[in-house]
Amino acid sequence: MLSAAFWLGLILTFFSASLFAASGTGTTNATLPAGSQVWSLLLLTWLLLGIGYSAVQTPSGRLLRRSAQAADRPAVFAAQFALSHACWLVTYPLAGWLGATLPLAVTALAFSALTFAALVVAAQVWPAADAETQVHSHDDLPPDHPHLVEADGHRHDHAFVIDDLHTRWPSRAN
Repeated sequence: MLSAAFWLGLILTFFSASLFAASGTGTTNATLPAGSQVWSLLLLTWLLLGIGYSAVQTPSGRLLRRSAQAADRPAVFAAQFALSHACWLVTYPLAGWLGATLPLAVTALAFSALTFAALVVAAQVWPAADAETQVHSHDDLPPDHPHLVEADGHRHDHAFVIDDLHTRWPSRAN
């Protein structure tokens, strides 16, 4: 299960973090309904779920670090921690309740559907062109603003994060 974390650096030289995380979600989604009847299949399912989960979770630290200024990172990581644990707070009791009232195969299919829905939402909200640097403009800033000192005019590119000067992701029109 740690293999996904150990290989992340090498893998991300060939694939984007979003593709790596999506493949982990796909692995989890395909594996959930697979096996709970045969012990050896259950062990394989457990292994694949661990690899899929690691593939989804491991890039999140890199994504969060890249998405915030250094001063904002503690708050961003705390928010991610709180949000992920809020999800666990909902899904753990749901798994227990569904597992106690429905056959385990149906419960696994329900969570597979939930995982697929999360994958669809992630594909919709994750920027398609997720380059680290983004070309954008600051038409509202004066030419002598400190942010524009090293830039060649109002239109420039740099490692892009949402902050006080960059309140939304740049569109192609920017």
